[in-house]
Amino acid sequence: MMNIRTSFRILASASLMLVLSACGSSEPKIDYTAFRDAKPRSVLILPPVNQTTDISATPGMLSQMGHPLAEAGYYVIPAAVESETFRQNGLDTPNDIIQVPAAKLRQIFGADAALYTTVTQYGSHYHVVDSTVSVAASAKLVDLRTGSVLWSGTGSAVQQSSGGNLLGMLVSAAVSQVANSLSDASYGLAAQASRNLLAVGPPNGLLYGPRSPKYGTD
Repeated sequence: MMNIRTSFRILASASLMLVLSACGSSEPKIDYTAFRDAKPRSVLILPPVNQTTDISATPGMLSQMGHPLAEAGYYVIPAAVESETFRQNGLDTPNDIIQVPAAKLRQIFGADAALYTTVTQYGSHYHVVDSTVSVAASAKLVDLRTGSVLWSGTGSAVQQSSGGNLLGMLVSAAVSQVANSLSDASYGLAAQASRNLLAVGPPNGLLYGPRSPKYGTD
């Protein structure tokens, strides 16, 4: 009888630890209070900071991020206007641009909020038996009137190629790597990563903007 009770206690303790571990590993939900109070209507997408070795990461992501934001119901400051304005003021790199004070960005562009993005993965990788293209980024939406963070999130997209047997895997991976290099598969994948990053709706997505018919429903 003693052994049964002891076993039961051990099992109960283990179950409790698993429950607590599951609770602790769940992704925290975003507090939308500041976002709802700010009611941003226009967004300035700053050139993403590139933490990868691929020099195409910044322009590749920047060119894809305006569409999902516009679809979400926000007016997006045109990238060409933004780029020329920064260039004329001697700001050519994302690391320099993100140092500009929020109040100054609002004064220059008149936007309500700015999107600060960091690209953490961008490009294709050859792993002998498979070839992988991955794009990943994190972002935060900052209120340019107060400097407070309204929202933050992450998004990624992965494309993997491999064959059925070892020889097929080797051939498929080699062919895919060459094709990815020639066609810049990362650029197309950046569109999916941007949509995932800037997805709309709770518990962790952006809120709908004022140009969306769903504005105020989330």
